[in-house]
Amino acid sequence: MAAPLSSTVGRRPPQAKTRTAALSVLSNSGLILLKVIAGTITGSVAVLTEAVHSSIDLVASIVAFFSVRKAEEPADESHRYGHEKIENLSAAIEGILILVGSAAIAFEAIRHLVNHGQVRVIWLGIAVAGLSMVVNLLVSARIAHRARATDSPALAGDAAHLRTDALTSAAVLVGLLLVKITGAQWLDPAVALAVAMAIVITGVRLLFGSSRVLVDEALPADEVAAIRAAVEEFGPRGVVGYHELRTRRAGSRRYVDLHVQFQAGTSLEDAHRTAHELQDRIASRLKGSDVLIHLEPEDRVRPGHKLGVERAGVDGRG
Repeated sequence: MAAPLSSTVGRRPPQAKTRTAALSVLSNSGLILLKVIAGTITGSVAVLTEAVHSSIDLVASIVAFFSVRKAEEPADESHRYGHEKIENLSAAIEGILILVGSAAIAFEAIRHLVNHGQVRVIWLGIAVAGLSMVVNLLVSARIAHRARATDSPALAGDAAHLRTDALTSAAVLVGLLLVKITGAQWLDPAVALAVAMAIVITGVRLLFGSSRVLVDEALPADEVAAIRAAVEEFGPRGVVGYHELRTRRAGSRRYVDLHVQFQAGTSLEDAHRTAHELQDRIASRLKGSDVLIHLEPEDRVRPGHKLGVERAGVDGRG
């Protein structure tokens, strides 16, 4: 068998990801200080749990900051496939922290419901909740935009975390307004408890999404179909079949490897040239992809893998 060919598209500079992650760290630090002061003055459990949530957000933002820096480091002797998967680990940690935050909020809400806590200086709490909501919406939108541009799981997780913080701030705002209007003090912790239950969903989704990558789940069906379509297009170039198509993801990188068979009589030089063009074709359809192709002669074509023959499934294995 001929030596495998590997093709990797260019990487984005790490500075853009790092600056975006740093923005989240700075915004959370400022909001924590503001919420602790406001929560202490008002006695609002919702505002205090907001401070707890922002503290967890800060930890998550710090994790995201260092993970995007580490993920951009080139492959070394200890990590031959690079360090991109640390971004998926970061996203999983963010999911766990969201769940921890929801548990902390629920605990405080129940404690205040049982002890009949009182809210003071309500307008201060309303102002802080409103400011927090606006800041987190703006920062999360910025981070989400950068996450889409760089295909970064760590930044996507950080954006999701900040959106849940904006959701809690909105709920706190509504709860305090209701307390101000109705005088019903129980509404403050009740709203906090409802929010805690709601953000559990975000944490679970983030955790399970990251875990699928960490166990090397195949790329989505549409991306695998794009790979198969690219190979099919090279039929006129001497490609007669393929097998052992395997795909996975690590951070913003996609890894593809497959065995490609060439018709009898194709010279090694021609097969090598065609394989490079096929790598480029696949890379142009899958952003951030690393493509490895093994060259094989026609007499090794296996049943069901010739071009033009329908293959069962698109689970990432041919």
